[in-house]
Amino acid sequence: MRKTVAIESMTRRRLLAALGAASLARPLLAAQVAGSLRAMPVVEGVWFVQGEAALGSAANRNFISNAGFVVTDEGVVVVDALGSPALANELIAEVRRVTSQPIRYVIVTHYHADHIYGLQAFKAIGATIVAHSAGKEYLSSETAQRRLEASRQELFPWIDEQTGLVAADRWIEAEESTLRVGSYDFVIRHVGPAHTPEDLVVFVPRREVLFAGDLVFRGRIPFVGQADSRQWIASLGRLIEFKPKVMVPGHGPLSKDPLPDLKLTRDYLVYLRKTMADAAENLEPFEDAYAKADWSRFEHMPLFRAANRMNAYNTYLLLEQQGTR
Repeated sequence: MRKTVAIESMTRRRLLAALGAASLARPLLAAQVAGSLRAMPVVEGVWFVQGEAALGSAANRNFISNAGFVVTDEGVVVVDALGSPALANELIAEVRRVTSQPIRYVIVTHYHADHIYGLQAFKAIGATIVAHSAGKEYLSSETAQRRLEASRQELFPWIDEQTGLVAADRWIEAEESTLRVGSYDFVIRHVGPAHTPEDLVVFVPRREVLFAGDLVFRGRIPFVGQADSRQWIASLGRLIEFKPKVMVPGHGPLSKDPLPDLKLTRDYLVYLRKTMADAAENLEPFEDAYAKADWSRFEHMPLFRAANRMNAYNTYLLLEQQGTR
């Protein structure tokens, strides 16, 4: 709030001067963090980068989510674009470190800021952006614009006036489709509305790798927000059907034993929903319901303090309105 008031009180000249000074500082900041993003091997031909278990900030460049890429014999397919153009450029550099193959596609699992603010860097090198058509509504909404404006202040200089929202080149309508690149198939399944209406997951049968997007927050409390948690729970069951050997979650470390990780996220959502449904049905005040709930299974997980209360409150309000479990 203080930062917002200060910026709004600047004259246009002072604001432009401040932006110019920060732009000059960007190369120094970039130099200070250079090399902090490093692609790690998943299985043969598949790589990923892992964001911090933290809230997005200028200090971490909004590097709080994961992204991955698959090297095929006819080009590279990237899954998600990270939370700032600077991070996306580092990811592109990592792809080029691994292979000389061109980046042909970027598949967007969902249109949340920490996964999409890097899209413009991929667009600039000619990659085709693929996403589910349900993302159009968010992309054109006032909410998306307000979030971008807030990010330009809170995440400056990594997000600035040059950062924009990028629409897909190819909008997917089908519940399931296959993208073929060289000898690789990429099974793209729409599993929303769950975390978001447009949620996509990507399965690579040849390597038995699943990119789960934000349906899975491994090793940390998920961000539920206004999500349809009932559908999210059902969608996790659909991910289990793939029987992946390896899973790249939207947040957290790589999983080489995916089923327990899928189950943990599902168990958290089930418990959250049941606890808040009981309270809403019995007209119990939220504060009382939250205080008496047993959070011991989850309270040791990163971001519990930052996210759990908000998750519970939003779920309570949703169930109070729906009048259903």
